[in-house]
Amino acid sequence: MKRVFSLIVAGATGGLIVLIGILSVGHYTADFQNDKDAHLTTYTEGMGRYESVPNDFIAAADKAMPAVVHISVKQSPAMVQNKRKEMDRRDPFSFFFGDDFFGIPHGREGKGSGVIISDDGYIVTNNHVVEMTDQYEVTLFDDRKFSATLVGTDPRTDLAVLKIDANNLPYLKFSNSDKVKVGEWVLAVGNPFDLTSTVTAGIISAKGRHKIIQRNDAIEDFIQTDAVVNPGNSGGALVNAEGDLIGINTAIATATGYYAGYSFAVPANMVEQVVNNLIDYGGPRVTLGVYVATIKDYEEYSEADLQTEKGLVVTDLVDGGAAQYAGILPEDIILKVDSDEVNSADDLVKIMNAHKIGDEITITLIRNGKSEKISVRLKA
Repeated sequence: MKRVFSLIVAGATGGLIVLIGILSVGHYTADFQNDKDAHLTTYTEGMGRYESVPNDFIAAADKAMPAVVHISVKQSPAMVQNKRKEMDRRDPFSFFFGDDFFGIPHGREGKGSGVIISDDGYIVTNNHVVEMTDQYEVTLFDDRKFSATLVGTDPRTDLAVLKIDANNLPYLKFSNSDKVKVGEWVLAVGNPFDLTSTVTAGIISAKGRHKIIQRNDAIEDFIQTDAVVNPGNSGGALVNAEGDLIGINTAIATATGYYAGYSFAVPANMVEQVVNNLIDYGGPRVTLGVYVATIKDYEEYSEADLQTEKGLVVTDLVDGGAAQYAGILPEDIILKVDSDEVNSADDLVKIMNAHKIGDEITITLIRNGKSEKISVRLKA
């Protein structure tokens, strides 16, 4: 009898424990599902902290999409005619056989994206979107269309600024791109293949990429992402999970012309410096006339060979540029411009954009292991 009673008590106790466990789990699940701001949570081993992974990017997309525009560009009849006259001078037989016989185009047309950066209609895009054209049409997120004027271009960073006559526009402010981290979630917003207001997600794969733009005088410090970017995305926004502008989508690494896993954006800090200069002066940006690499990216020598961990290595010179005239040489290591240290392309761009054509600066550099100072008069 005692044995039977003991079994009954034990069974009741076990059942009560299971019931309490079920109720506890059910309560936790209900609380999680009813929390509209719930996030997946992961524990960072060794860091002693939890990090949130967003369930979606709805808020970021809602913030960014209204500020991203569609841009259509083409050559005016006058520009086409001038091009044809140039071709006629080179190919006199086109008078008899016609322009098309020699493959002379009727006029260049193209499409891309842009980002509104002020409520009165300034728009940043890529130089390669607008180059060799003189007519620009901007379509806003709400489908309004505007003719735009070209404020200025900077081929060395592949950036350009357009202006439309409108006010009270949605726009994105520049965020501090120096603070972005590899592994951080990002969104690419643009108009690939003429599909307006397209959003793709990925992470930051790397920072400080260079040798992407095929120019000897290119100034590059690209953010690399795996967010899908295709033709038409050029000039669109790269934003973080909060919808803040951290870059302008510019290029993809591909053998086919379509997305193959890597895309590149000009970081917002560089964009802001260049854009402000173009808006303020409208003309060519001041440049030192050097092609540079960071110490860690310079493949010819190790840090030990260079005997420094700071500065920028001059890898090439722009023919006729300010640096060449001043006597700066390839393999010189630039440490300072006046009193400002330079350790990245972004540092150099920022310093140059604070100057104007004709200013004289002092470059502190290392040449053959010895420190030297060289005066340089700046030019475009």
